[in-house]
Amino acid sequence: MRLLSLPSLLITGLAVTTLAASGQAVAYGAGDFFTRVGVAKVAPKSDNGTLAGGAFAVDVQDKTGVAFTLGYRFHDNVGVELLAALPFEHDIALNGDNLASTKHLPPTLTLQYYPLGGSDSQVQPYVGAGINYTRFSDESLAIGELELDDSWGAAAQVGVDLLIDDHWALNAAAWYLDIDSDATINGAAAGTVAIDPLVVMAGLSYRF
Repeated sequence: MRLLSLPSLLITGLAVTTLAASGQAVAYGAGDFFTRVGVAKVAPKSDNGTLAGGAFAVDVQDKTGVAFTLGYRFHDNVGVELLAALPFEHDIALNGDNLASTKHLPPTLTLQYYPLGGSDSQVQPYVGAGINYTRFSDESLAIGELELDDSWGAAAQVGVDLLIDDHWALNAAAWYLDIDSDATINGAAAGTVAIDPLVVMAGLSYRF
């Protein structure tokens, strides 16, 4: 798995000290609708399999773009969140050469647990688990025709909100997505591409 750097976490670390010193009491729990918007990096695992009976080693490249979520807290400690995004376009290296590409949309629904929900703590961590559906489109291949099947898989999530006031918070989150797609080249089955990315997002959260 590739290691990711997230400079925004340095900013959020400083914000923790500022928020803790402010002493604000902010309600955080059941009945909250929220959205989170930020910059997300999708980093597939380092070994994405082979195609055409081992003739091509597959390396799906990282991509950064805009992502957002919508969520609802139906209990102080439990909620649901849907991850969405603009389409991510990934270059795909075959035997080290960028010969292919694809776009994908990765909507992901997670059931979340907030251990400090219902308290006035301004640092609110959470974990989640759920399901991912990935839709591939606009595949291209320099040496033929490539098609990637849509994928269903498990998802896991960790994150934290650093509350600023009754509505706004800084947010950092990460998802692991199980994405495996069957590939065809020129109409013939060519193997499975195991993408299994780590998605890291930093941005803002707004509670309605």
